[in-house]
Amino acid sequence: LVLDTNPMNPQHMGRFVPVVLVFIMACDHPASYPMPASLAEPVSSRRDRDMHSYGNPDEVVVRHLDLDWDVNFNQRTLSGTAVLLIDRVADSVRTLRLDTRELLISRVEVADRTGAWLPAPFRLGDEDPILGTPLEVALPEAVTRVRIAYATSPDASGVQWLTPDQTTGKVDPFMFTQSQAIHARSWIPLQDSPGVRVTYRATVRTPGALRAVMSAANGAETPPDGEFTFEMHQPIPSYLIALAVGDLEFRAMTDRTGVYAEPAVVEAAAAEFDDTEAMMVATERLYGPYRWDRYDLLVLPPSFPFGGMENPRLTFTTPTVVAGDKSLVALVAHELAHSWSGNLVTNATWRD
Repeated sequence: LVLDTNPMNPQHMGRFVPVVLVFIMACDHPASYPMPASLAEPVSSRRDRDMHSYGNPDEVVVRHLDLDWDVNFNQRTLSGTAVLLIDRVADSVRTLRLDTRELLISRVEVADRTGAWLPAPFRLGDEDPILGTPLEVALPEAVTRVRIAYATSPDASGVQWLTPDQTTGKVDPFMFTQSQAIHARSWIPLQDSPGVRVTYRATVRTPGALRAVMSAANGAETPPDGEFTFEMHQPIPSYLIALAVGDLEFRAMTDRTGVYAEPAVVEAAAAEFDDTEAMMVATERLYGPYRWDRYDLLVLPPSFPFGGMENPRLTFTTPTVVAGDKSLVALVAHELAHSWSGNLVTNATWRD
């Protein structure tokens, strides 16, 4: 709204008064729904709170994950362990709080000064239909490592299990994860908040000749022998941890770009996306060096229900982008841009 600098000018009074009256009437009739209590708090008291996480990173923060899983397509589960390397913000803290959703926790242990694993008391809190279930672990003094043995639910919200009929090859099953926004907690016990960044290592055992890939350093040359190891040196928020398992082949496009896809799709996908390096160079001129070493793409099966997901080092993308004429590769530019805005500079909480 722009008004005359002299609002009392008689020539404008006729227009000014109705505007004021409308404003007064609007203020006199508050909305019919109350402001949520959390939003009514002073900003200073809620600035550092993530309302979508049970974690307590202001007291003890997870810095690194060591993950070890068996992938079971028959049971539709991931089972194994998660070792959490923690850093105490306050020395007096004796409880680690984590986010979980429908995880079957079989045991929790802590490492003593000698590295031996000892049983640790733990408690699962009340389940919330959106936030899941808090996991509280008792921390003895000086403990820096916590190991959790668990299995996911067949209906884990962040893990999708595809039958062979839902793939292009129609021979092997496929699985992939989607952690954004708060689904990482359904397959990893962690502090599931974008304000907490972790590095991770993972060992993944798969059935048959299926290949596992992750949002980490992938060994494209590793033969599909049923066991794969990954390492992510750059700290990332939990929503960017990603895993996929299926009948996958790799095609390099340049020294730092390539494509993973089902065998019937991989050649066409590599041809479709061969301008990716040029996109990276153009973006680096605008925003500085690419910080994630490689930028590879994973082309998902036809039933992948999203356009793309900017998992660092390995963008997940829909096969519908492979049109044959590069008419839809703007999606790659979009996901690549998240390597700077989102993956490097991230919102502190999802309310931000």
